Amino acid sequence: MITKDEKNEKNRVARLSVGAAVLITTAKIVVGFITGSLGILSEALHSLLDLMAAIITLLTIRVSSKPADTNHNFGHGKFENLSALIQTLLLLVTCGWIIFEAVDRLAGGQQGVIVNAWSFGVILLSIFIDYNRSRALARIAKKYNSQALEADALHFSTDIWSSAVVLAGLVFTKIGWLWADALAALLVAMLVIWVSVQLGRRALDALLDKTPKDSLEKITNTLNQIEGLKYYHDIRIRTSGADTFIDLNIHVDEKMTVKEAHDITEEIEARIQEVIPRSTVHIHQEPS
Repeated sequence: MITKDEKNEKNRVARLSVGAAVLITTAKIVVGFITGSLGILSEALHSLLDLMAAIITLLTIRVSSKPADTNHNFGHGKFENLSALIQTLLLLVTCGWIIFEAVDRLAGGQQGVIVNAWSFGVILLSIFIDYNRSRALARIAKKYNSQALEADALHFSTDIWSSAVVLAGLVFTKIGWLWADALAALLVAMLVIWVSVQLGRRALDALLDKTPKDSLEKITNTLNQIEGLKYYHDIRIRTSGADTFIDLNIHVDEKMTVKEAHDITEEIEARIQEVIPRSTVHIHQEPS
């Protein structure tokens, strides 16, 4: 069950992320067109899609916070996984444009790039903002096991590196290496693609109910420590946002009383919920 504090913290950090995205995207677009820097414009488009992703995350957080109902028996947590997948697709779209423009310039279509204090200023501002908001998002994501916020945090931490690449490209362009700006844009695109693939894979795994390996290991390690448990089988795990749903069968001594078997079941549920927060455990008992 999502608490009021959790809901408020998630919404607050998501709103701050949107506000920061609006500021830095606007600044990059303005400076990019003024200077003609493809590196800065690629970063601006990257930031624009990050803004869209941040808005999607904000809306997703609000929907996923709703409790389970008659039509959504497992809650609305899958919206967080869907949000992460949408963010992946948005990032891959921007990479196509960046690569096309960068290759065109490297092949001979290089345009004049004006490198001035505004060029460096907007990138340094971007690094400062992305560093602070990625830390804030990561802290709340880890605290509440939110994949949507974790995706946002990873986006913006990656933006720091891509901004650093653009910054290096501006420095080399300033000293006369005109191809450096387009090359920096290409490196940004490669970095974004790599991160997008990692995010997309995790989001797709959750949407397709792939068994999380770390959760399975935690459960089996816990079960192996339970006294009175003969053996277990058919462990099934699915995640929905920050929630985990677990089903398993256990075998106990057929001479046990109903209460003794029930006590073992309660112990298993409690121990699993200790190692996997926000988990719901259903156990079927069988005599052995």
